[in-house]
Amino acid sequence: MTDYSQSIVLIPTLNEVGNLQNLIPAIFKSMPDISVLVVDDNSNDGTEGYLNSIKTQYPNLFLLTRQKNLGYGNACIDGFKWVLGHDFKCVVTMDADFSHDYKAIPSLLDNLVDGDVVIGSRYVSGGKIENWKLHRRILSKVANFYVRLILQTNISDFTTGFNAYRKEAIQKINLNGIKSDGYAFLVEFKYKLSKSGAKIVEFPITFSERREGQSKMSGKIIWESIKLPWRLRF
Repeated sequence: MTDYSQSIVLIPTLNEVGNLQNLIPAIFKSMPDISVLVVDDNSNDGTEGYLNSIKTQYPNLFLLTRQKNLGYGNACIDGFKWVLGHDFKCVVTMDADFSHDYKAIPSLLDNLVDGDVVIGSRYVSGGKIENWKLHRRILSKVANFYVRLILQTNISDFTTGFNAYRKEAIQKINLNGIKSDGYAFLVEFKYKLSKSGAKIVEFPITFSERREGQSKMSGKIIWESIKLPWRLRF
């Protein structure tokens, strides 16, 4: 069995205790020596109580509770800062809603042998999306084409949140300088990693529609995503 004791999975959450009750045990059953950090935006559904109740069973489980909902991007940044302050070499980001398959975590981490960043990509050979309606597929494809065209990069899937990073790659980025949220955060972070010289690899994943929980999408996030590539480029 591969040793993942120096790797940690970062999961931003908001009112997703129903998903966590299934996901956390599944991750540790599959990879007993990995660590998990849940960054929770002060959920009111019992998330904190549940995670504290299983801490004895899973000593590699950590909880970072924030006082209010400051957004997905800000949650990731706070999670990265926490990870950088501890002795981990690699971090995987994923959602709690099972749209990202935890069984792909070992593959993402193993591919860090060939890169500094591994993107869990829906849009490279072997990647796919399940249970999405046609208009969502079109919107996602167009969004990634739009970003790729403006930023002139060859990254196929800017907007996926299922990624693996070497600690050294994150350390090259000024996390305090990132102000965008949602999909825009994912675009900005990957673009800045690319500009910093990080070697980026894309690994095919299967993305499935969320099971439970609250979507982090909003009109503000969509508008921010439209403006961001122009701001980054010029």
